[in-house]
Amino acid sequence: MAMTAIWTGMTTLSLLCALVLGRGSALAPAALEGAAAAVELALGMAGALCLWMGVMEVMARAGLAEKLAKLLSPLLSRLFPDFRQDRGVMDAIAANVSANLLGLGNAATPLGLEAARRMSKKTPGVAGDSLCMLVVCNTASIQLLPTTVAAVRLSAGCRTPFDILPAVWVTSLCSVTVGVLAAKGFARLWRTRP
Repeated sequence: MAMTAIWTGMTTLSLLCALVLGRGSALAPAALEGAAAAVELALGMAGALCLWMGVMEVMARAGLAEKLAKLLSPLLSRLFPDFRQDRGVMDAIAANVSANLLGLGNAATPLGLEAARRMSKKTPGVAGDSLCMLVVCNTASIQLLPTTVAAVRLSAGCRTPFDILPAVWVTSLCSVTVGVLAAKGFARLWRTRP
């Protein structure tokens, strides 16, 4: 509902500005050009997304996803101590983190939702510390290969879409560190409140 109001407001404001500035005749061609560019971008991203989703599927069938989950297990057990013994939750979290490492935000979202659904069974109706930590880790994920961003850059005509890797590594590591520290700090703060 809110998005409907926002989009309607933006469209109305654009139309009014074009009419007030005397550029009403340029509005329709600009809208059509924008729509065509959006379709091109979506097709370009769909190809990259299909490629990396296929890679994730091959990893899962080859057992590499399970090995990656075991590799991440010590770290994830420390971040999510309430679910350390729950294999289903930890596997869903590991799959979510793996998808985020490959920069597959679209694939990570359903995996994160599955982990959140499993977590919520322990504390129905309440977002516990672990669920908040999952949201933080999913939102501020470390990306080794920012495939979605690279696909957007490639669709926009960039010849070297992965030249942003060092910047992505530094910023994603900083954002995850700050997010985890904030989540841990707020969890302690709320636990000590009367």
